[in-house]
Amino acid sequence: MRRSFAALALASVLAAPASAVNALPPLFDDLQERTFRYFWETANPANGLVPDRHPTPSFSSVAAVGFGLTAYPIGVERGYITRAQARERTLATLRFFRDAPQGDAKTGMTGHKGFFYHFLDMKTGQRYGNVELSTIDTALFLAGALFAQSYFDREEPDEVAIRRLAAEIYARVDWQWAAANKPAVSLGWRPENGFIQYDWKGYNEAMLLYVLALGSPNPAHALGPDAWKAWTSTYERSWAAPPYGAEPRPHLTFPSLFVHQYSHVWIDFRGIRDDYMRKVNERYKGFDYFENSRRATYAQRDYAIANPLKCKGYGADVWGLTASDGPVDQTFAWQGQRIPFRSYAARGMGGLEHYDDCTLAPTAVAGALPFAPEITIPAVVAMKERYGDFIYGRYGFLDAFNPSFEFKARLQHGKVVPGKGWVAGDYLGIDQGPILAMTENHRNDFVWRVMRTNPAIRTGLVRAGFTGGWLDK
Repeated sequence: MRRSFAALALASVLAAPASAVNALPPLFDDLQERTFRYFWETANPANGLVPDRHPTPSFSSVAAVGFGLTAYPIGVERGYITRAQARERTLATLRFFRDAPQGDAKTGMTGHKGFFYHFLDMKTGQRYGNVELSTIDTALFLAGALFAQSYFDREEPDEVAIRRLAAEIYARVDWQWAAANKPAVSLGWRPENGFIQYDWKGYNEAMLLYVLALGSPNPAHALGPDAWKAWTSTYERSWAAPPYGAEPRPHLTFPSLFVHQYSHVWIDFRGIRDDYMRKVNERYKGFDYFENSRRATYAQRDYAIANPLKCKGYGADVWGLTASDGPVDQTFAWQGQRIPFRSYAARGMGGLEHYDDCTLAPTAVAGALPFAPEITIPAVVAMKERYGDFIYGRYGFLDAFNPSFEFKARLQHGKVVPGKGWVAGDYLGIDQGPILAMTENHRNDFVWRVMRTNPAIRTGLVRAGFTGGWLDK
């Protein structure tokens, strides 16, 4: 059987020298392997479902499955597992998701209209509780499936099956149905009461969602370029220069750093621009989304140096706010003001409504590694050196920690270590994923190189109006 053009292109890409080979301190070798082990050891090998968190007993996060599908080829390239092992796990995962029940019933379903529920039972794979059918979490899963489709390019039967299954799963996703308020895509849907009233409009993590919706090979399901225009139509409310640091860096802001990372895990935005970012006007646009994320990363470091809440530990080498676990939902007096501490929350600074309670998340920094290695590498190293004895374990960094929190309270998560503060008790799949993948992207562009060969990514970007860089080659 002749190999497809995409397969031949990938073989050429992987055989060629990496476009970037960046050395990292030894800590990152250990961190990557430990983080990979989260996906390899905690997933259900029978169906590929990855737990939302561990070691607390947990349902599966469909987004974490997408990060898991991305992790397995990285494990092959890093020498943690064999290609055969990765192939077996990937095939089991995609077979399960292709065959899992889809429908509008309230129970017993894994998804509907090609989309999947946000959380799934780890054993049955069916909807957990009354969670929503999540368009963004489905997109994160699809990105992992498409990465597997491009990576497993050989003519062995199992790799042919992986490519076919990924194509089937992707093609059946009905983006037109999810665009309840056309052309914008709804955040989600429930069989009990229909679509969530809010749509995905910029700027946030849904860049990936729209690229996949535009890139769909199914004409009856794909969205058109007007969807990208609707997506970017609300960008201006996010354009700002956070008031920290000596040098103003205007950019599309969002408080939590995960928004500036998730789409970049799979899409190489370096050197490519859409209509919005091509424009140079009085608001200083004229750079790509990669540079936008670099500026957002620096803004967080500048905020930590300014430290308006006087949080313990914040500074040039320890910083990083994103969605993460936290200690408790309770307000305490702190440094002359009353601070509402929270359990799980989307922490951040700048941009739209933002929130900080002195809780730091290692994934915020490690997931930003490619954007600004000159400040992220020292921060990851400093976190390990200063706090590693209580925040670093079997699967790398625990989800979050708060050196300022030593209050007596009934905690929702984690524990308080005298003299050190609060630390989470779990690792979270959606926070482990960016650590592993973005470290590999910084090392050698691996995930980006593979995904540049995927027709869906190229098609989606072109339909969205992106030009330049690798798209023009």
